[in-house]
Amino acid sequence: MTAETAPDAAEVPIRVLIAKPGLDGHDRGAKVVARALRDAGMEVTYTGIRQTPDAIAEVALREGVQAVGISILSGAHLELFPRIVAALHARGVDDVLLFAGGIIPPEDMPALRELGFEAFFGPGTNTNDIVTFVRQSAPNLDDAEATARS
Repeated sequence: MTAETAPDAAEVPIRVLIAKPGLDGHDRGAKVVARALRDAGMEVTYTGIRQTPDAIAEVALREGVQAVGISILSGAHLELFPRIVAALHARGVDDVLLFAGGIIPPEDMPALRELGFEAFFGPGTNTNDIVTFVRQSAPNLDDAEATARS
């Protein structure tokens, strides 16, 4: 970790969940993103492959994440992403940054933005761009949350 990427000692790290929903078994990209975020000083939980929307939402709740990144290559994003968002909301996980990676056609992005997904990162994206996005976009913790997580 370099001085440029290391978090300030008093700073509470951003907590991020990286998840692979559905039957998509290709997870190399998700692992690369998870490692890049971790190396940048974030606390990262990776769910592994073939997760249900409810399982993803449960992990997000349990881990108290500020950001959820969904990796998908299967083409089932229009089916799975609304179910993930509904499962998050059902658990009160409402103030969380949503982003996605993988193969998502541009014509599907407006519908996913309406669900709350703020960014999409395709194959070949520089991981520094993802780190920067999460740092700039993740909701800040209030003092009580920061104390509880330290």
